[in-house]
Amino acid sequence: MRYEKGHKEATRQKIVETAAAEFRRNGIDGIGVADVMARAGLTHGGFYSHFKSKEDLVRAALEEAGRQSRSRKIAEEGGSLEDVIRSYLRPEHRDAPERGCAIAALVAEVGRHSLPTRKELTAGVDRIIGIIESRLPGKMRGRRKTAIGIFATIMGALQLARTVSDKELSDQIIEAGIASALTLAKI
Repeated sequence: MRYEKGHKEATRQKIVETAAAEFRRNGIDGIGVADVMARAGLTHGGFYSHFKSKEDLVRAALEEAGRQSRSRKIAEEGGSLEDVIRSYLRPEHRDAPERGCAIAALVAEVGRHSLPTRKELTAGVDRIIGIIESRLPGKMRGRRKTAIGIFATIMGALQLARTVSDKELSDQIIEAGIASALTLAKI
């Protein structure tokens, strides 16, 4: 059976987008290749015509999640650092990890993966730190260090807010994370 031109690329993109969401929702080890393929509406047998391994798919999914990043979109639209912080630490982001930051969702798991996979996540970390740093006051001393601190603060707050079972406490963690990040940014 012959497919239209571009079919293979479109199918690969569908797999990558599905994996990006499913890995963020379930964790990398929480979902297998067969389930990712099924959720993409495909059979497991076609996986290896697109990827060498699950690890290859993980890297592609991390890259895709970076392209989908809300922080990146806010930055591209000229949003302020406060816009980035408040967008990152919002209840909708907490409640929908499948559409959110892959770093916050997968950092603990990726730390146990291969060097190329950790490098892909590192690129995402560096990109977000760069977005934050570019929005800090130009004359601020230690801008890079401050940007790293802000990202660590908001990512940690998001992870903690997702983890606790008490919604009121979760909301308080989000608000405290925003306040702390804005303080670091001197906003």
